[in-house]
Amino acid sequence: MLGNTASPTPTGKTRGARRTPRLLAALALVGALSAGQAAFSWAGETAPHGNPAPTEATSPFTGLPAEPAPVLAVKIDNHKGARPQTALEDADIVFVEKVEGGLSRLLGLYSSKLPTAVGPVRSAREYNIEQLRMFGRPALAYSGARAEVVDMINASTLYGVSHEDFPDAYYRGTDHEAPHNLYGYPDKILQEAPAAGTSDDIGFRFADDAPAGGTPTTERAVDYGAATTSFTWSAEEDRWLTSFDDAPATSSDGDRLGGKTIVVQKVAMPPDSSGETPYEETVGTGSATVLRDGQAYETTWDRPTAEAGTTFTQANGEPMTFDRGQVWVVYEEAK
Repeated sequence: MLGNTASPTPTGKTRGARRTPRLLAALALVGALSAGQAAFSWAGETAPHGNPAPTEATSPFTGLPAEPAPVLAVKIDNHKGARPQTALEDADIVFVEKVEGGLSRLLGLYSSKLPTAVGPVRSAREYNIEQLRMFGRPALAYSGARAEVVDMINASTLYGVSHEDFPDAYYRGTDHEAPHNLYGYPDKILQEAPAAGTSDDIGFRFADDAPAGGTPTTERAVDYGAATTSFTWSAEEDRWLTSFDDAPATSSDGDRLGGKTIVVQKVAMPPDSSGETPYEETVGTGSATVLRDGQAYETTWDRPTAEAGTTFTQANGEPMTFDRGQVWVVYEEAK
C-alpha cells in the first residue's frame, strides 16, 4: 500500500500519490535493530530501565522510521456517499468520531508522508480544537463549520486552513456527488501554515513484541447508532482490517484499509455548545481497549491537560505498547 496510492484528480481520474522524502528506508530500522538498538520506542531522552535512546529518527505517531515533519490534520467525510476515501491509508493516525444523528466522521493525521490529494474533506467540530492541541500547532484542513466554531479555531493555536478561506488548496472531484467530492492538496494546505508544528511525543509507546496479558480477539465493533466501525484481525496481513457499516473499507485505489493497532477509547460525549453535536471529551482519564497482534488489552488512558499527550497504561502499571504502523483511535461513548 505504501507504493501505489491513487487519488482523484480534478478531472476525476486517478494518479499516483507523490510522497515527500520524509519516510526513511525500512532497512534503516532493520539495521538498527540488528546492531543491538532497543526494540522499545519512546519520545524522551532516556528509555525505561536506563537503556540509551535510539539514535535514528522515529515517528512518535507510528513507531516507524521518519524525520520530524509538519503535522496536518484533515477532517474526512465518512458518509456512504463519500466512500471510498482517498489517502486514509497514508495517515499516521486515523481518528473515528461520532457526530450528529449517530453518524461517524474521520480525522486523518499526516506527518510521516504526504499524499498528492486527500478527502473528501468536510466540516470541523468544536471538540476538534481541544482534541488537536496535544499535537502542538498543527494545520487543520476542513470545509465549513458553525460560525462560533470558526471563531474558536481562529482564536486557537491551530492553523485553520478552510476551503472557504483558501479555495486554491482544494478542488472538486468527479468521483462522488457534492457535497462528498471536495479534496485537498496537502502541500498547498501546509503552504498556508508555514509555522505548523512538527511531529513530537503525544504519549504513544511502541514495541515489536506484544506484551503479556492480552486476550485473544478476532473482532471488535463500535456502534454509533447510524454508523458502525468494526475491525477484524487478519493473521495473514498481520493487521486489523477495517469495515464501515459491515462493508469492507477500501481506499480509492482499491486497497483494504486497516491498522496495526486499534484503540477504542471510551470518552464522555455531552452535547457541545450548539446542543446538537456530541463533544468528545479527550482530556481526563478513562478506560480503553487496545488491539494489537490479535489480542485485546484493557488499559487506562490519561490526558491531564489539553496540551498533554495521551498515555495508555496496563493493569500492571506498565505502559501499553503499540505495534509499529498506522494507529486507529475510535471514540466510544463511556457508559
